[in-house]
Amino acid sequence: MLSAAAAATAALAGGAAPVAAAAPSPAAGQDTATRLDRLYQQAEQATESYDAAQERAQRLRADLATLQDRAAQGQQRVNELRDELGALAAEQYRGGALDPSFALLLSDDPEDSLDRAATLDRLGARQTGRLRQLQDAERALQAQRSQAAGKLAELNQTTADLGRRKAAVQQALAAAQRVLHTLPPAQQAGYAPGTADRASRDRAALPALPDLPAASGRAALAVAAARQVLGAPYVWGATGPHAFDCSGLMQYAYGRAGVSLPRTSQEQMNAGRHVPLDQARPGDLIVYRGDAGHVAMYVGAGRVIHAPYPGARVRYDPVGMMPITVVTRP
Repeated sequence: MLSAAAAATAALAGGAAPVAAAAPSPAAGQDTATRLDRLYQQAEQATESYDAAQERAQRLRADLATLQDRAAQGQQRVNELRDELGALAAEQYRGGALDPSFALLLSDDPEDSLDRAATLDRLGARQTGRLRQLQDAERALQAQRSQAAGKLAELNQTTADLGRRKAAVQQALAAAQRVLHTLPPAQQAGYAPGTADRASRDRAALPALPDLPAASGRAALAVAAARQVLGAPYVWGATGPHAFDCSGLMQYAYGRAGVSLPRTSQEQMNAGRHVPLDQARPGDLIVYRGDAGHVAMYVGAGRVIHAPYPGARVRYDPVGMMPITVVTRP
């Protein structure tokens, strides 16, 4: 099927009267906006999933480092105990002949040796106490090494998962960019998430929003911090200070106010008390869509500040720009 431009060219070639190229129909533009909304929603879902996996990987790295430190300390303790036992053996040797049973207990398998009650009975209390300490230290070291190995395997799995989630984000964003570039320049510049069904939401009356101050000093500081980065670019997985994704902006703004928010919009949804929309105050988190895939900060006067989507910058938008799931007051 020929496009309108191709049809006009064909008509001119055949000597027919020129035919004006038809402008894209409103329905076609609406379909494109719907596709674009869906693709950006998929990209945002993949981004939040990536953020969650990234946060998990960071925790695992910290846990692994702690376990490795403990294992190193455990190995040092084992070495110290072996040195002490070696010194005791040397004392015994200088005082006479080294008891063969003591030499056996200094072997690489002291636990097996300690199970020999007859051998223990022939040792002094000092040697027995040190050997039992060595046994406990060896057991603790083995447990720490086992934990570290398990944590390392978990980290490797999470790192591989991160790669898959990153690829999913990139694929969704690439598809969205291809669709966005099919729109006329004016529509590209004016696109905002939720454009396709905003008219229907506008017809569904939002409650009257009171013009109230922030619910707390911390909320006021968070709003101020978000306003200070107005115009910063959206970058998926970014938490500032120069670029952000949607949940990264919320985490950054509240972090500047001394409040620690979790990393993803799904977690942020439950990082405080839920309040009705008609009681929203500046600093409240507005969580959107049924999957809680997007989050913004209410700033008053019916507006939010948020990091909208890749290619856009931190900006203000109407609070009803997308279907609202919940309002959370950290």
